[in-house]
Amino acid sequence: MEEDQRGRGLSLRLDQESKSLMATVTPDAESSPIDDVWLNEYLTKNGYATLRYEPQALLAVLANYNAGTALEIKLAESVDASLNIEISADGVEAYLDIQPAAGGVPVDADSIFALLADNGIGDGILHDAIAAAVAAGAAEGLVIARGLPPEHGLDGRLESLIPDVRSRVPRVDESGHTDYRDLGDIFVVHAGDWLMLRHPPTPGTPGKTLLGEKIDALPGKPAAYASSLPGTAFDPANPDLLVAAITGQPVVVKGGMIVEPVFNVAEVGTASGNIDFDGSVVIKGDINTGMRVKASGDIEVGGVVDMGTLEAGGSIVVKGGVMGSLGRKTSEECHIHCAGSIHAAYAQQARIEAGDSIFIDDTAMQCELSAINHVHVAGKRRGHIIGGRIHATLSITAKVIGSPNRVLTYCEIGVNPLMHKQLLQMSKLRDERETQLLEVSKLLDFARKNPGKLRPEMCEKARTTAASLSAEIAAMREEHDVLTKKIELSQQSRVVAQQLLHEGVEVHMGNQRYRVTGEQGACAVGIGRDGLALLALDEKP
Repeated sequence: MEEDQRGRGLSLRLDQESKSLMATVTPDAESSPIDDVWLNEYLTKNGYATLRYEPQALLAVLANYNAGTALEIKLAESVDASLNIEISADGVEAYLDIQPAAGGVPVDADSIFALLADNGIGDGILHDAIAAAVAAGAAEGLVIARGLPPEHGLDGRLESLIPDVRSRVPRVDESGHTDYRDLGDIFVVHAGDWLMLRHPPTPGTPGKTLLGEKIDALPGKPAAYASSLPGTAFDPANPDLLVAAITGQPVVVKGGMIVEPVFNVAEVGTASGNIDFDGSVVIKGDINTGMRVKASGDIEVGGVVDMGTLEAGGSIVVKGGVMGSLGRKTSEECHIHCAGSIHAAYAQQARIEAGDSIFIDDTAMQCELSAINHVHVAGKRRGHIIGGRIHATLSITAKVIGSPNRVLTYCEIGVNPLMHKQLLQMSKLRDERETQLLEVSKLLDFARKNPGKLRPEMCEKARTTAASLSAEIAAMREEHDVLTKKIELSQQSRVVAQQLLHEGVEVHMGNQRYRVTGEQGACAVGIGRDGLALLALDEKP
């Protein structure tokens, strides 16, 4: 076997004082060329694999050896592990960085404990984390000591003491769907009944830094009742307890609860006349042709609305059906409008608008339905939309949409332009309130730095104003977030046919349009990869 002539003329020497690996190349006429693979194997065989190498030095050794040129060069060095500890800005955590050894002395636990002691840290040491770091020989931003973070106080809250009370604030879950519960009968309270209890904020529990210094906890923010809650009063023995001052319907509003008087009538016709009531209205029977009912609260109808007009500041429940005047030869102008949700057994040729959602159990035939959130025609009965124009921001759902004779059924989904306008107006108003709060804060800061310069009553008024502005800004931010999320969810809007989708149905979303061709089984129409398209019910848009 031919003898391997590679490596002749190459010698290695580890300088213990400088911890440097020196390479010496001396020309040898009988030596064979070497490459980087051979050189790495040669260094490993001689026990130098773990050192920290200079790439340019390796290239120089290869070039000079193969050219037969003499050279002496520092090839690598032995490096001990290095440690560094940083303490977080709040003084609660200590972070460890270990630069691993390269042929030198590795890290050990004693050196870490010594460095902790040098930084004044003796408590809260995480021994398991240190042991793991020593075993790994390296670490970056590893928490090895932890003090006691403060537990900030909980905000005060308003607790409703009445079950199943109606709310004027639409409730939408994380997926953008509303609660499809039956709105039921109007719940009535009487003077003196407990409505709501205000719980105070908690002060919180102080913490402690790694150096033993106290960290103050932030107290919770107090909950404030709204300045005006009609139909209510505070219990003389407990200023945090809100009670009913009149007999009426309790309604949750921002900052508390109000009690609206309830007006009861057998039916609305020529005998009763039109109704315009500041509160909620309960009608046991029907609303006759041409009659009008207007209420600042909810409207509940036990019978049928026959070409009547209903306007409510809350929600509307029609336990019978709704008959409108669309397409009829009549002079009667009628519609149903509310700020909350509308629930009816059926609707025919009716114009219905809801600030939240519309729920119809049986059939919506040749109607104009418009809802900010959902239109849901899929109760325990047929759940059929036939013809008309339907608009909802988040979803239109029915068991069957359209009809076999291809009657045009126009469905529009997606963002209501009013949402963007509302968002801009809200942002502008919040900026104004934040500017006002800044000015009041400057005044309070001046009073704090200059005791006695301002009258006590002025300081107290400023503090009250600041608290009120802070609560209003927080509420605006919350409402802004809800509205922003709703706009985001609207991009996932869908028209859902749980059983059947007929030809003749058109779905519009912005400037996109989809026409249904042929009869489709259970399916949905929403945004797909290439725009508005037919989707499977379980397919995510």
